[in-house]
This record gives sequence, C-alpha cells and structure tokens, in this order.
Amino acid sequence: MGQESSTPVDESTPPRTLNARSIEAVASYIKEGRAKKIVVMTGAGLSTAAGIPDFRSPDTGIYANLAKLNLPYPEAVFDISYFRSNPLPFYTLAHELYPGQYKPTLSHYFLRLLSDKGLLLKLFTQNIDCLERAAGVPSDKIIEAHGSFACQRCIDCRTEYPDDLMKQAIRNGDVPRCIGTECTGLVKPDIVFFGEALPEKFHQNRDLPSHADLAIIMGTSLSVQPFASLPGYCADGVPRLLLNAERVGGLGSRADDVLLLGDCDDGVRKLASALGWLAELEAIFKADNPDHATGGQVDKADIPQPRSLDAEIAQITKDVDESLRISDQHAASLRENLSLSVRRPSQSAQPMLPDNKNIEEIVPALRVGDLEIEDSRQFQKYKTAGPQAEDVNTNVRAAIDNPEETASSATVGSRHPNQDLKTDKPSS
Repeated sequence: MGQESSTPVDESTPPRTLNARSIEAVASYIKEGRAKKIVVMTGAGLSTAAGIPDFRSPDTGIYANLAKLNLPYPEAVFDISYFRSNPLPFYTLAHELYPGQYKPTLSHYFLRLLSDKGLLLKLFTQNIDCLERAAGVPSDKIIEAHGSFACQRCIDCRTEYPDDLMKQAIRNGDVPRCIGTECTGLVKPDIVFFGEALPEKFHQNRDLPSHADLAIIMGTSLSVQPFASLPGYCADGVPRLLLNAERVGGLGSRADDVLLLGDCDDGVRKLASALGWLAELEAIFKADNPDHATGGQVDKADIPQPRSLDAEIAQITKDVDESLRISDQHAASLRENLSLSVRRPSQSAQPMLPDNKNIEEIVPALRVGDLEIEDSRQFQKYKTAGPQAEDVNTNVRAAIDNPEETASSATVGSRHPNQDLKTDKPSS
C-alpha cells in the first residue's frame, strides 16, 4: 500500500464497485448505504475560497508572497532551524493566517455534514487554519497532519503558552517567548515545520484509509510526504473521489477513481445536489453566515481577500534600513575618531587604514551581518548602544599593523541569518 501507478486507467476499463465513473455514481453509492466509513483528505485548496492563499500557486501563493522577504528559500519560513535564528518571517505570515480572520467555506460545512450524518470515519488535513473546527467538525474526527494554530508551546522546554498571550503577540507583531521561570525559548504554534516530526496522532491513524469504504480527496497537490501516500492505502475496489483543480498523485489510475476537476466548492455543490443534501448544506452554511443571501454560494465580493504582506514587509525593511543607518553612523564616528587619534607624526592627519579599504571591511563588528536582529523590538537596543569602542579600536589597530591578515579574515562568514532580509543570500 502507498505505492501505485500514476498512469490513468483506460476509459474502456469498467468500474469494479461503482456503476459508472461519475459524481452521480458516487452519490448513489453513498445513498445506498454502501459508504459508512468515509475518509477525507484535504489541502490548502479547500480554504482558498475563504480568502486564504494556497502555498504553491505562482504569483498568488503564500510562498510567492514570502519571496518579498528575501528568504534564502521560500520554505525557510517553515524551517525549524531558520526559525530558531530568525522567527520574524514566520510571525509575519502568522499575522496573516491566524484563526479568526477567515470563515469556513461551503466545503468545510460539507465535512461537518458528513460527520453529522455519522459517515465520517476520519478527516486528514494538511491545513493549519482550523477552519474545519470552526465549521463544527468534532476535533476527535480531525487529524491535523501538519499541526495547526490550535495550541502553541516553547520549542525548547515544551511549556504550553496561553492562547490569550499568543493572540496578543500575533496582533502586536511580537515574537513570543517562553513563560517558564528558567527558560526564554521561542514559542511556536504546534505547526509542523520542516525538520520536525509529524504528530504521533497522524502515525497512529495513518492506516485508517485501508478501512474506508470511500475516500474523498479535496484541494491538495499531494506533493508532500507522507501525507501524499494516504490515498494509496485505500483497498482496491474502494471508490476514490478527487475534487481538485487538477489530477494529482496516482488518482485516476484505478477503475473506481472519479475525478471532478475544478473549484472545491463547485464540486461539493454538485455532490451535495446529487445526494439530495444541497438544501441542508446551504441551511447550515447560512446559519453561521447570515449575511450571505445566496444560500451557500459565496459572492466573490463577500470573500475576504487575503491581506497583503506588503505592510509587514515594509515595516521590516524600514527596521533593517534603520539598523543600517545606525551602523553607518557608528562607522562615521569611528572614522572621525581615527582621523584625530591615529596618525603618523610626520604626516597630516589621516586615518591609518590600508589603501583601498574602509573600516567596515576591516572591522567585522560593524557589518550588518553581526547585528542580532531577532525581532523588531531589538532594533531599539542598537539605537542606544553600538559596538564597544575599546574592542573596535583594538581591531582597527590590529588591522593597521597587519592589514592583509586582518582584511582576509574580515569576511561575511559571520553573517547573521537575518541579513537575508536585505541581501537575499542564504544563511550558512
């Protein structure tokens, strides 16, 4: 299980379980009572109608927007090693995605309807937005394979962090720290980052698709393992319905695979209509969304548009530019001090620097890469305290005595990962 052909089934091959490869046949299969243990697998495409961008769409996806932050690579925003050195990009994104800003879509309410009717065995989701919970799907029916914003904890001591403090930090653009008495570790929502293990709950339930009598796959690219392997666990002869913008994975390679390509909500409406559930689905949607007068069909004007990252990015850029300005002021001050104090008796007052070198090239302490820019609040520290004069003067005098040796050692090897915000060069 988990491995299968990606070659589409021949059109002449008849289904083994369904009476046809169609949405109507899937609906008949459910109405006949043959589907009592439905496993659903969802991805970011389920939430795009809520206004949340998916991750990988060119130009509009989350990774495309994060490119404006000059990360070493887009996925770095979810890399635990990068987060430890520079949590600010993640919290810029968290400000956009934090629960409460978006409402569940018609597709989310369809999942609740499956649960209400006692047909949902388990929902596996890659989404971290908690919209399934907001729609009313019971938490014990949900496997959040990549974690979620539902809770958060310190990444070092694992102490849980209060929800109200997290909301306040997200709202204020702060980077939260552990509340433990002997720990100051970074706090992170229980979202699975690259470099972290998936939740134990996922592994404990990973074989559930093998017990399903119907699988519905919605709004996912099936490009991330091990989640992508879940549809392959379904037994041969078990119908698998794909509601997605495009064919993905090995779906369509089996005789009882049904592909309905297009928008998730449109696919859900067609399935609900074929089942005779459309009025019921619209009713529960409208109960939570009374302002929608279209009976569950969300008007484009009513869809909350994803707020641009430009404002947050502009603030980060402003902060970095400010730190650069402060660093330049320190350098100018040192030049002035050197011009007055470091002279040869027989020459006019000139700073004793090697030819064609400036102080930033000689004294690594002045390079922006050495500023500990962990979050925007730390910039204030550099407005009041710069490099220590004694240490800098010692380095300068060493550079004067051994210019070649010192210049060759003053490389960007000590570059702080946060410098990537300005230079777009990967950290080591």
